[in-house]
Amino acid sequence: MNNDIPLDDIRIIRIRDVIALTGLSRSAIYAAVKAGTFPRQVKLSARSSGWVRGEVVGWMKERPRSL
Repeated sequence: MNNDIPLDDIRIIRIRDVIALTGLSRSAIYAAVKAGTFPRQVKLSARSSGWVRGEVVGWMKERPRSL
């Protein structure tokens, strides 16, 4: 494993954490994933998935700020 990558960037977070981090609703997150405008989730097992925290934070940083 590359030690130059902070562990927080590769940590897998669940949908509740994504909602808390972004302020988006569950349906808005899944709609954005489907539209290709939000990072895709990572399959963890047959019945669970999560998002790479660094990708979600990166998506947030790229969002334009409105006045």
